[in-house]
Amino acid sequence: MTQRKSKAKPKPGATPIRSTKPIKTKKQANKTAKAKASKKIVLLSGGNPQIAKADGSAPVRAYIAAMPGWKGKLGKRLDALIVTSVPNVQKIVRWNSPFYGVEGQRWFVSFHVFTRYVKVTFFSGKSLKPIPPGGTAKSGQARWIDLYEDAPFDEAQMKSWLKQAAALPGWNLN
Repeated sequence: MTQRKSKAKPKPGATPIRSTKPIKTKKQANKTAKAKASKKIVLLSGGNPQIAKADGSAPVRAYIAAMPGWKGKLGKRLDALIVTSVPNVQKIVRWNSPFYGVEGQRWFVSFHVFTRYVKVTFFSGKSLKPIPPGGTAKSGQARWIDLYEDAPFDEAQMKSWLKQAAALPGWNLN
């Protein structure tokens, strides 16, 4: 807490007294903290949550919590699959997307919200068996799968891809 110094001159022989009045009162500080906490997360085009660059599980949880409708349920399901398939997985948010990695092997998967689907990208996807269906000539090693609301979700295949991807070298985001 910053303190203000009194500008009044002390009387001769008296000990100078410093004001202990904070610049911001506790009430003002609490009001500011509440305003920041209650600030809603902005959804970008397609409903993708705008989350600041940050490390750890908390920003990933905030991203997933802000995913709209069925995409939020899918985000929770994907996060749970990743955590159970890859012990000690690390999490970060970059470019408004959660990334998952293994220490010493970098980042292996991410997902991103679009208007009609959620894209799950495997950074070494070309090395997975079978290779995920999404990819272009310009996508290098990365491959992805687009998950739609009413389309079937092959959880066993996703777990297999996650385990394979976690064992491969991934992307360096630093």
